[in-house]
Amino acid sequence: MLPALCSLFTALSCVSGVTVVTQKPPVLTLTRGQTATMDCNLGTVTDSTARWYKQVPGGVPQHVLRNYHEWDAPKYGSGFSSPKFTSTHSSKSDYKLIIRTKLIVSDAALPAPVLTVLPPSSEELKSKKGTLVCLASDVAGGFADVRWLVSGNSVTSGVITGSAQQQANKKFTLTSYLTIDSCEWENDKVITCEVSAAGKPRSGED
Repeated sequence: MLPALCSLFTALSCVSGVTVVTQKPPVLTLTRGQTATMDCNLGTVTDSTARWYKQVPGGVPQHVLRNYHEWDAPKYGSGFSSPKFTSTHSSKSDYKLIIRTKLIVSDAALPAPVLTVLPPSSEELKSKKGTLVCLASDVAGGFADVRWLVSGNSVTSGVITGSAQQQANKKFTLTSYLTIDSCEWENDKVITCEVSAAGKPRSGED
């Protein structure tokens, strides 16, 4: 029985080393109490085990469960069990992962991230462009939304945000960049970086 790997990563993607495996939706956002459902298609391989793995930023993949169309129930990796995690199948190549979420910690217990906004360099501004840097540290959970505003208006053009990196204290840091025309900087427009992590927003201006 040839294994196909269906991986539950941060971006909720599905991959395989032996066939083209697709997972829908590719990204899934939930609120507390909702049930996550992801469909995995094993492609042309119809006699294979579907396997899901969980990985958090800075951690190693953990085997959640595997399922096969001839089994009565999925088989679990260490530390994972029903009813929070389960899997069903509708054919030899179509599988479904179901995760039942629950409240684990309240937003009030999580501190807001620490923001530092750095202005563009004078040398760069001579090239008619300028890049501002927004550094968010002590981000809880490794997940955060970053938004740039120019004079109160949200902008997406010229924005590049990197992935979260784990700090020594087990929290995370991430960096976002905003490139603007030098005239916007010289006209003293108010530029704001907003970072929201686990429901805790924080703004930084330059």
